Amino acid sequence: MNHDTVSDFRIGIPQAQLDDLRARLDRVRWPQELPDAGWDYGAPLAYVRDLAAYWRDGYDWREHEAALNELPQYTTEIDGTRVHFLHVRSPEPDATALVLTHGWPGAFTEFLDVIGPLSDPRAHGGDPADAFHLVIPSIPGFGFSGPTTERGWDSTRVAGAWAALMARLGYRRYGAQGGDWGAMISRELGRLDPEHVIGVHVNYLMTFPTGTPGELDGLTPAEQTRLAGYQQLSGGDGAGYRAIQSTRPQTLAYGLADSPAGQLAWIAEKFREWTDGTDRPDGAIDRDRVLTDVMLYWLTNTAASSARLYYENAHPQSWPQPSPTPLGVAVFPHDVVLPIRALAERTANITRWTEFERGGHFAAMEEPAALTGDIRAFFRTLR
Repeated sequence: MNHDTVSDFRIGIPQAQLDDLRARLDRVRWPQELPDAGWDYGAPLAYVRDLAAYWRDGYDWREHEAALNELPQYTTEIDGTRVHFLHVRSPEPDATALVLTHGWPGAFTEFLDVIGPLSDPRAHGGDPADAFHLVIPSIPGFGFSGPTTERGWDSTRVAGAWAALMARLGYRRYGAQGGDWGAMISRELGRLDPEHVIGVHVNYLMTFPTGTPGELDGLTPAEQTRLAGYQQLSGGDGAGYRAIQSTRPQTLAYGLADSPAGQLAWIAEKFREWTDGTDRPDGAIDRDRVLTDVMLYWLTNTAASSARLYYENAHPQSWPQPSPTPLGVAVFPHDVVLPIRALAERTANITRWTEFERGGHFAAMEEPAALTGDIRAFFRTLR
């Protein structure tokens, strides 16, 4: 086999898998919960039962599978693993290449609402000079790029795979964009391949203090509030998922791989917790989109391999290294944590910083127009 081969790919889930899912949803053994607990202890029973019932009786995977198959999908082998990706060429011949990277618990489907505006701005009321050729990979271990079969797939290794992928596709000059793990991978890509990466745009940026004396002097009250958010992520109520995926992803995976209700609750909780202005996971994002995301984990049985990304980056702990590549930062107010610019500038060449009035962690799904506009504005100065 020629490992440089790029092959066409279409999603075709066997009906037996869908029948098995339906049967499992028929016989879920539901847990007990405390009365009036709400979301305090985790995803509440009434909500998960309701969403699972819709998943069983209302959600149509075949409809969404057909829609995804309208997009140009491919696979190739890089560094011993399969990489699945979308490759959407712009009708504008002078378009700039851009690799978009998702995070957890996301998937390549995070970007469905920005593909058209970014690749064909002329058709969406924009300037054709802002067009991009889009490459949208699934991280190794996630979805149709999974599962991985060996240790070591941390964010740096993924970034190296993206550099190889862009070279294989013939792009010698390109940008990178992402949120969540996609932000870290994109920053690493800019550091590893500065000769080809013209700029990196992120909509999630972690700025942990290093403990250096005086580094927190002069922070504004708003920045002090942001700093408190990091303590919540590190050891507060919001840290549970990260703690277990960073330390015991395999143990967790037995429940997620065997129980669709478990996989649903594990992911849906984050859509509720990390989106803007809603008390329901499907309040800010359509429930069909949430379920399509859950399906990509369930149908590919990648609960374990996707969670291993946390483990690999925690053993040893990985932090962004200094990079000269221009960085644009879009800050959405209801993200998991909010960055502090003074801390970010220690390791980043920040050339654009935008604070938005609404939106959360899944910016491409929650605020696609705002994110598209900021991506265009950032790269407009780098083309």
